[in-house]
Amino acid sequence: HIVYLIIYKEIQKNEPPLDKGFIPWLGHALEFGKDAAKFLTRMKQKHGDIFTVRVCGRYITVLLDPNSYDAILDDKVSLDFSRYAQVLMQRIFSLRLPNHNPDTERAWMEQHFQGPSLARLSSTMHLHLQTLLRDEERSCSPADWRQDGLFSLCYSLLFGAGYLTLFGAENSNDVTALATVYKEFRTFDGLLAKLARSTLKQEEKRTASLSQERLWELLSPAWLSRGKGSESSSWQQSYLHHLQTEGVETEMQRRAMLLQLWATQGNAGPAAFWLLSFLLTHPEAMRAVRKEIRGLRLQEDGSLQRHPLDTLEHHSTPVFDSVLSETLRLTAAALITREVVQDKTLCLASGQAYHLRQGDRVCMFPFLSPQMDPQIHHDPQTFQYDRFLNADGTEKKKFYKGGERLKYYTMPWGAGNNMCVGRHFAVSGIKQFVFMVLSRLDLELCDPTAIVPPVNPGRYGFGMLQPDGDLEVRYRLKTLQ
Repeated sequence: HIVYLIIYKEIQKNEPPLDKGFIPWLGHALEFGKDAAKFLTRMKQKHGDIFTVRVCGRYITVLLDPNSYDAILDDKVSLDFSRYAQVLMQRIFSLRLPNHNPDTERAWMEQHFQGPSLARLSSTMHLHLQTLLRDEERSCSPADWRQDGLFSLCYSLLFGAGYLTLFGAENSNDVTALATVYKEFRTFDGLLAKLARSTLKQEEKRTASLSQERLWELLSPAWLSRGKGSESSSWQQSYLHHLQTEGVETEMQRRAMLLQLWATQGNAGPAAFWLLSFLLTHPEAMRAVRKEIRGLRLQEDGSLQRHPLDTLEHHSTPVFDSVLSETLRLTAAALITREVVQDKTLCLASGQAYHLRQGDRVCMFPFLSPQMDPQIHHDPQTFQYDRFLNADGTEKKKFYKGGERLKYYTMPWGAGNNMCVGRHFAVSGIKQFVFMVLSRLDLELCDPTAIVPPVNPGRYGFGMLQPDGDLEVRYRLKTLQ
């Protein structure tokens, strides 16, 4: 190993520090998969902001300097996004899209998640949230408390509303069908990280395969198998038309539905859970958000109860926005990965230049930097609801590292041309849900001394983190005043 390392360094003296690990071929795969944040923090302390590690025979260069991220994000010649995306689609969703064009898909997404289409989707989402929350309210009263796990409550309600908005045109009133899809999705989602890393045990493989097949069937509209179109102009119908235009075969169209279900519904529920968890365990933050809600209600003469979507769309909510930004800073942890398709010289903001080899991968982990970087965010492990507020109550956008202002000080949605297209729809849904819950329910911890549960470390790299455990809460219908 030592001889090979020396040869490697002598051939390319300007390459990042190489850390191969002690296990042949596997390298650091086990440690990386077990807890990516802990592993990459250790590598950063050992090597600095850029280093290369060996994982399952591949060499991955990790960059953790946010001032240099644009050197990767802006390069579409030497670096490729779609190749690794295709690998993950095959591993996780058993999906092959040989003619997949990220640019045309992004253009299609932008048509639906921006402008008038976004307004229609948000309005539909609002109606479904109202219906599902009303069903929840029927089971409780101002006198009777109901108990549940907060993660389960948030995930089920936001998933249900999102599913009915984008996929449920044909059976929007079928509560049983919705419950079946949600249960199956949670089974699949629980195995997703292992699917991506190809580390499933034999029994887990059978469970994942069965769950995939059930979801393909549940998500497949009846008209698809008949080879005819639907008269509806739903989001799902439009997406299938897009796939057909791309020449995707019918079976892969069915499988692509599961990819989109996870992409659109896998993060909002967990995000709402973390946000409400932080509010419930930080009374000062909860008071500030409730005060903002009361202010909106007064401005609208009580219409927050009747028309909350209109109220939220037309009034600024800087306190809630800061709480959401802080929540995402602490819990959004995707890896941004590119394939090196031709040798590249990577020039960092410091002036240093490093050689990247064709065939390697390069990735950024914004969760570690900028989001958890103590040189950017004071006491980064701690939830501070007003971290993204200026003293005058306006949004804080100026953050610094080493005296230099940062372009990227938090990156929950990615950045540049690869920023999440559906972020506005996701934020709208989370905001509607939280404001509805806090306006219509009394919500409190079952144990006043309970703390926010730790994260499941196996979920690092896959969007929103999920808790290892749940937070038990009780709720009842708020007494109208």
